[in-house]
Amino acid sequence: MIGNGMRLKCPRCGVGGLYRRPFSMHGHCPHCGLKFEREQGYFVGAIYVNYAATVVIAVPGFFILDAFASLTIHQQLAMWIPFAVIFPLLFFHHSRSLWLVLDHFFNPTESLYSVTPKKTD
Repeated sequence: MIGNGMRLKCPRCGVGGLYRRPFSMHGHCPHCGLKFEREQGYFVGAIYVNYAATVVIAVPGFFILDAFASLTIHQQLAMWIPFAVIFPLLFFHHSRSLWLVLDHFFNPTESLYSVTPKKTD
């Protein structure tokens, strides 16, 4: 499932794409019909995924560079502040996808409501 999330594919079938345009998600999987946004505000959890990924990279990165490179605090901040602004924008799609994967893993849609996969001919 994580592989599907990293490839921006449906967590259930792994075939249907999540996005039709850069910042426009499909409402349902084009292949199996899985509803991506179960309720209003569903993707607020993706904000936490995005924040966690940014912190997991930036904080250790800061300390590793501080230990092994001779950079001043101003040079470090000049590098890490833009990273902390730009990375979440670039990771936006993957954070939503990983949120879907986590939710589908711990709370599969079949336990909430009946969703039968579409038949493909």
